[in-house]
Amino acid sequence: MAVSRRGLLGAAGAGLVGVAVGAAGGFALAKEEALSPQVPGARTYPFYGEHQAGILTPVQDRLHFAALDVITDSREELVQLLKDWTVAAARMTQGLGAGEVGPTSGPYGAPPDDTGEAIGLPPAGLTITFGFGPTLFRKDGKTRFGLAGRQPDSLQRLPHFPAEKLDPQRSDGDLCIQACADDPQVAVHAVRNLARIAFGRAALRWSQLGFGRTSSTSTSQAMPRNLMGFKDGTMNIKAEEPAAVDQHVWVPTDADSKGRWLAGGSYLVVRRINMNIEIWDRQPLSEQERVIGRTKAEGAPLSGGGEFSQPDFHLNGSDGEPLVAADAHIRLVHSSNNGGAKMLRRGYNFVDGSDGLGRMDAGLFFLAYVRHPRTHFIPIQMKLGLGDGLSEYLQHTGSALFAIPTGDRPGRARGSGAVRLGRLRPKSKSPHWSEIRPPSGQCDVKNSARRDGRKFDL
Repeated sequence: MAVSRRGLLGAAGAGLVGVAVGAAGGFALAKEEALSPQVPGARTYPFYGEHQAGILTPVQDRLHFAALDVITDSREELVQLLKDWTVAAARMTQGLGAGEVGPTSGPYGAPPDDTGEAIGLPPAGLTITFGFGPTLFRKDGKTRFGLAGRQPDSLQRLPHFPAEKLDPQRSDGDLCIQACADDPQVAVHAVRNLARIAFGRAALRWSQLGFGRTSSTSTSQAMPRNLMGFKDGTMNIKAEEPAAVDQHVWVPTDADSKGRWLAGGSYLVVRRINMNIEIWDRQPLSEQERVIGRTKAEGAPLSGGGEFSQPDFHLNGSDGEPLVAADAHIRLVHSSNNGGAKMLRRGYNFVDGSDGLGRMDAGLFFLAYVRHPRTHFIPIQMKLGLGDGLSEYLQHTGSALFAIPTGDRPGRARGSGAVRLGRLRPKSKSPHWSEIRPPSGQCDVKNSARRDGRKFDL
């Protein structure tokens, strides 16, 4: 039996929710009146589908990103972890608790199957996106879990780029979780519970909180601003551009013989970029606009036009110099100067306190989904490291690359193609978990969920 977080404490005598498979392969949940679409934060996105949510989904305002290392040597335990995560994530994205019993019920002498900090909170548009790092397949020259033959050729640790100063404790990882929501506590709750479920099988390596999206993935969203005060992601790929998405985001079927399971998925580039805020804030407006290549007010290119005008890199000013400087950021990253390559960005601002020297530990948590890192990211970042005027004000301190598998239909674990998972099958002859309904007249929250107990095996 599934019960919403908002209705958990007052569910006695209330109408409890059921679980059903949506017509488009989504995960549709009947909700209590308290979570009707008119309630702020009640929006939900399907967990199941052709592609994982959290890529083309309109970017939410908050992020909790986590990278984990698998600490077991057992393939069976890794398989079960992915199954357990799938079930919990499907529930949480629909406003339910991570487990069936809930944070305030169950055996009094046992830990609850949900941590409880999201009690009373709506779904807040939560999406949970999973990915696999290169070290899940091979580490220190040794194969892991028998998966070396399934590691895509492009899934390799990103190379060292000029002027970066990476912190190993903020880089890489075997697995990743991207939780995005319009409520920060909902995003934190998701990662916390997935990390709890992973206990003994995977351990948190590093995580990052983000706020204030720095890009838009839908034409319905206005352009946001980064901590430098400029509009960001103006030329970002949008969900309403399916041809561009197919060309630059989804991995094609013939991309890699070892990574056929990734066809229809994507690669996620992660970069933690610290901004030298104090130095930047002392620069004149003319210098700030010069290194960016856009006006700070509207976001228009310095060559003229409006916010969404294409920059003219050949137009010179009265002094004979290009209006968009040779080392301006927008010149170096523009697709016309990079063989047409584009990224789908969905990054966030971050502020992690101060560094003890009176400087803010703040910047951009860069997230970009690309079809191929070797063509859509690595050459561009190498160019930026060598000649971007903005680099004087930036320091890259974290880095990772993950393969993001496709979505799945209900009943399959996320990432099933990568590790050759079978279907999620109940150990008993009980109905499939997606078809379970509360018994007629049953409103006992504490006991009914346990009677519906769902355990899965290969």
